Amino acid sequence: MSNEDQLRYPIGKFNPQESYSPAEIESFISRIESFPSRLDHVVNTLSNALLDKTYREGGWTARQVLHHLADSHMNAYIRFKWTLTEESPLIKAYDEAAWAETAETSADPVLSIQLIKSLHPKWVALLKRITPEQHKRTFIHPETKKHVSLERMMATYAWHGDHHLAHLNIIAGKK
Repeated sequence: MSNEDQLRYPIGKFNPQESYSPAEIESFISRIESFPSRLDHVVNTLSNALLDKTYREGGWTARQVLHHLADSHMNAYIRFKWTLTEESPLIKAYDEAAWAETAETSADPVLSIQLIKSLHPKWVALLKRITPEQHKRTFIHPETKKHVSLERMMATYAWHGDHHLAHLNIIAGKK
């Protein structure tokens, strides 16, 4: 892996599987559940100056990463709700790069950290209560036209949190 790829994907790229075991799903939920406290641990090491530092040339600043995490996890929660309440819904995609540039992303990232701390317990309460049959429910992504299962989304967002925590650790100097 090149140095650029190592900085872009410090924990490696997400590699989805066709299905996941109950133990893997439990692990994903645990990682999603512990994410706010793990995020707090990293954020507490970032000075104001580091909030505006990028983890790689052309990458997002810590501030943008923090706002992105709230935006992304909020969208994921909504996608779970749609998928549980509609039959294979066509979800709404969003331009992550454009969202990372909207006006509030220059604001104090505490706004997004508070949102994550509120959202994750509600999301985890949902994840812990859905059945193995519901893990297989899917939504349709509008760009790829692929069906994405909720169990794959759990895997994705367990990875997603870890992925961006690694970016924040690079900025904090804790590779």
